[in-house]
Amino acid sequence: MSRQVFLYDPPDRFIAGTVGLPGRRTFFLQASAGGRTTSVALEKTQVAALAERIDELLDEVVRRTGGNAPVPAVAPTELTDTAPLEAPVEEEFRVGTMALAWDGEEQRMIVEAQALVELEAESEEDLAEAEERLLQDEVNGPPMLRVRLTGTQARAFAKRALEVVNAGRPPCPLCSLPLDPEGHVCPRQNGYRRGA
Repeated sequence: MSRQVFLYDPPDRFIAGTVGLPGRRTFFLQASAGGRTTSVALEKTQVAALAERIDELLDEVVRRTGGNAPVPAVAPTELTDTAPLEAPVEEEFRVGTMALAWDGEEQRMIVEAQALVELEAESEEDLAEAEERLLQDEVNGPPMLRVRLTGTQARAFAKRALEVVNAGRPPCPLCSLPLDPEGHVCPRQNGYRRGA
């Protein structure tokens, strides 16, 4: 069986979104085009890191091209997408590894999210080598979502992704940890409960 690659070049829609209540949310990347939709689950920290890296890479593209690349400085308001994930949300896989690249010839951002894979090895070196071989294996590698975006689409994705990450539970004003609706045991209050 060959490697399963969910390719969207270009997607009609590529967003980060969640299912569930704050504190118990599951995060997803979702791409759709031509009547098909692919949803992959990942951690909140992965969504935040992806959005930040996309913005950093786009800023670097603008800097290196002297502003000649078709990349806006900020996400255009007309591309703001606040709609929820397309239902039903069916997880294809859980993301383990992500990669970003800029295709200078096509002027496109390439986002790749590969499935989480558990490997066994006798040493750290063997594990790293086995992981690299598996990720580069185009025939037997883990399932992958590959999305090619314009600079404008990439900015819009990053903006929404950061908004989704920040829309969770409000932080405690003392310790910055998330507040739970049931209360919060704040380490800065010697274990006393704070109301939400």
